[in-house]
Amino acid sequence: MSSFIIYPAIDMRNGKCVRLVQGDYNQETIYGDSPFEMAKQFAEDGAEWIHMVDLDGAKEKKRVNHEFVVRVAKELDAKVQIGGGIRTAEDVAYYLDNGVDRVILGSVAVNAPDFTKEMLQKYGEKIAIGLDARDGYVATEGWLETSKVKATDLAKEMASYGAEVFIFTDISRDGMLSGPNTEAIAALAEATGKEVIASGGVSSLADLTELRAEKSKGVAGAIVGKALYTNQFTLKEALREGNEDAN
Repeated sequence: MSSFIIYPAIDMRNGKCVRLVQGDYNQETIYGDSPFEMAKQFAEDGAEWIHMVDLDGAKEKKRVNHEFVVRVAKELDAKVQIGGGIRTAEDVAYYLDNGVDRVILGSVAVNAPDFTKEMLQKYGEKIAIGLDARDGYVATEGWLETSKVKATDLAKEMASYGAEVFIFTDISRDGMLSGPNTEAIAALAEATGKEVIASGGVSSLADLTELRAEKSKGVAGAIVGKALYTNQFTLKEALREGNEDAN
């Protein structure tokens, strides 16, 4: 059985590592001056994957902090997935051609389903669909807008186009250290029959245990951000927790 994958998160804004509370750009804490150094530490601690988010890109609808992402992908012994500001085929190709392992399409999955379908058919599991939900409905544009699309409906549609991996964020939990919405995450995995990576709210090793218990339903991993930065637990502890049931 493969392990439950822990994805330490690096959210980039103005070239620094930051965390926002519930996606609010006015509630920012800076945790490091160098995304690369942070990623290097994560890789040295044993991270198999690193989750990177270009917050400036999400807001400006274009790539902004891409050079940090590419440097991490090329120089470190960890796989990289990137989200934020990816709007065009050229953006997707840029990252995948420069060593990034997975590109996350979020807002465009709602706003440009045909484009998303084309990317899924071209790149398969190298594309993850980021579903950021508020009360079950998908939020877009760096969470500034809420659509009228239900997360499960969009996920099923994307799965029919070939999506294999989803990243589900419950915005109400993000940056709050209030525990993940495990029920919604497991329900999405069951509804689509695909892998779902949990994002938002992980505050303790017990949260990871709870999510990992849903692995048989398709909950394949968890993105961990604020809990690491505020020392709720270490990445090494989280990785051990993820590997508990691996043979």
